Amino acid sequence: MQNNFGKNGCIERRSEPRKMMDKYFRVEFSKSGLTHFYTFKLRDISSKGMCILVKEDSDVLKLLKVGDILDMKYYTEEHSSQPQQFKTQIKYITKDHQDQFKGHCLVGLSIIE
Repeated sequence: MQNNFGKNGCIERRSEPRKMMDKYFRVEFSKSGLTHFYTFKLRDISSKGMCILVKEDSDVLKLLKVGDILDMKYYTEEHSSQPQQFKTQIKYITKDHQDQFKGHCLVGLSIIE
């Protein structure tokens, strides 16, 4: 039986996003108004779940809105496997104030399919 307790002893409510983070390491998507596909590394640095880091002045960030639903391709680290496509909702877009990621925004993702 799997334990759903996090490091601090609280019940871990992000078990599904963590499973996705264990399986996939990057996403690729495009959106109307963009001329090409964008690829981002999936990250587990937000307390709210999986996210991507996007530069504040990026063209793609200007077109993303909270609530948008995009078809995203999720890639594993195995180059031989085919990417999986999932409808994914933008859950939040927040400026990251950590020195490590200064000048970037965290864009939260949630697979809805």
